[in-house]
Amino acid sequence: MDGTPVRCGASRTTVHRSGLGEIAGYGMDKSHHAFYWGAKLMLITTAEGAVCSFSLAHPKELDERLQAIHLLHVQPPAPGQCPIVCDKGFAGAGVHKAAADLGHVLIRPPRADEPDPPVAVFPGWLRQRIEAVIWTLKNQLGLERHAARTTQGLWTRLCQRICALNAAIWHNWLTDAPVKRLLIAYDH
Repeated sequence: MDGTPVRCGASRTTVHRSGLGEIAGYGMDKSHHAFYWGAKLMLITTAEGAVCSFSLAHPKELDERLQAIHLLHVQPPAPGQCPIVCDKGFAGAGVHKAAADLGHVLIRPPRADEPDPPVAVFPGWLRQRIEAVIWTLKNQLGLERHAARTTQGLWTRLCQRICALNAAIWHNWLTDAPVKRLLIAYDH
């Protein structure tokens, strides 16, 4: 589970003329140390990269932890199926308790300032999978260049990319491809 910004505009003129005002706003992209105007995309994927649940939110109205709990509540993956791997941003007893109340276990790396770090060993290689899925959606499937002008347009373009990714993974499962999230065969 992870969140990422979906940029929707760069100039003040775009901000004022855009029909994305109900979902887009100014936010901080902490991984790139930059502010952006757009929406926050939250994803929950399988280990192979298929998207199970997703949501878009205004970056100021829901912080990443609240958006994750909201997503687990309204679009839950099957409870108890497997733990949800996330990053340090999901630290906090409230987040872990809310997820546990919904039947999910969160696994994340320990923060340096935690007095009692989590006992479970954190699978660093698995954490990189969601980053690779986000990269695939943004770059290879073009979510960074979505060109949406309205909220409905942004949702449509996001759903198109997620359906394309899931269809490719499903097809790779059926054809017994060694790497399920490999989309090179579909680039032409």
